[in-house]
Amino acid sequence: MAGHDRHHGVVYAHADSRAAADPEGPVRRRGRAEREAAEGTRLAPGATRSVGAGHRSRPEDPDPWRTCFERDRDRILHAPAFRRLAGKTQVFVFPDDHQRTRLTHALEVAQVATGIARACRLNVALTEAIALGHDCGHGPGGHASEDALSPFVDGGFDHAPWGADVSLASLNLCSETLDGIRNHSWSRPAPRTPEGEVVSWADRIAYVCHDFEDAVRSGIVTAGVLPAIVRERCGERRSQQLGSFIDAMVSTMTTTGQVGMDGDLAEALAAFRACNYEHIYLRPSSVHQARAVVAVLTALVEHFADRPNLIPPGPGGHDDLTGGEPGAVRAAVAYVAGMTDRFAFSQAVAHLGWDPARLPSGVGVDPRP
Repeated sequence: MAGHDRHHGVVYAHADSRAAADPEGPVRRRGRAEREAAEGTRLAPGATRSVGAGHRSRPEDPDPWRTCFERDRDRILHAPAFRRLAGKTQVFVFPDDHQRTRLTHALEVAQVATGIARACRLNVALTEAIALGHDCGHGPGGHASEDALSPFVDGGFDHAPWGADVSLASLNLCSETLDGIRNHSWSRPAPRTPEGEVVSWADRIAYVCHDFEDAVRSGIVTAGVLPAIVRERCGERRSQQLGSFIDAMVSTMTTTGQVGMDGDLAEALAAFRACNYEHIYLRPSSVHQARAVVAVLTALVEHFADRPNLIPPGPGGHDDLTGGEPGAVRAAVAYVAGMTDRFAFSQAVAHLGWDPARLPSGVGVDPRP
């Protein structure tokens, strides 16, 4: 179909289209500059303004419609590193249809973070950009990939700075966006913007709630193992828990001006996380699965570091590298870190002759290259 032309040369999607942005005539457009100017009064005093921000490693002309952070958000959304999160482990390797992947985790973090940012008059576009990009540095197989890749990287492999400095480097993102991605983990230095701090909290809020829900649905745990403080203050359902933690952050921020959470709810969140570690992340089958992931990824890095010519063209692929040299090792790490679970395990079977029985449980692979 080519659409429907009714009058004034306008083509409509539907034959009976009636909706109009302005029934009286043309809509007055609001370009980037006008919307940036409105941030002066619309945002909280400490929120990050788009004006004066947007510092990129390679200078670019501003977009006529989007602020610098809206542009970052769109670039991340369309990036291959973001799409590949759909095939990367959140908790369960090769999850079933109803379990979270690293992609759905990022989307849930973005929902929690933007909800808080909007209520507290922070920069929503910057918050969403950081949230969507925060885990793009993760390798296949969840956090076990960090254990596997760390021996090959000076200072160890940390998905947070790797995402900002390697996985998303080609996007030429703003320094504020990269700072929030690089420092979203609590073990890292604090982000320098309140939007980055919100994402740090939203990440933890989202994963403790949805990881527990997935574990319950999988029959690994029951709500009965939740600490009393969690059941009493946050309830047993994910919707109750998310609402409690989000309300606590908004209340704290609107009362004190600081990005944080009141003591009781922060204690409940910490207890919830500890519960997940005890009953989900560190249960024997999870530890066994993590060891299998480490073995596969270690072997893949060693294989491609010795044969950098096998790394496809693109980021990390260099035909002029010599096997085993530092540049080849880094290229191999970048290649393996970018793989999805299924692709990594298939590569182990196809190129290394890996016994499928040694792969993490529940993973089906196509042995063809």
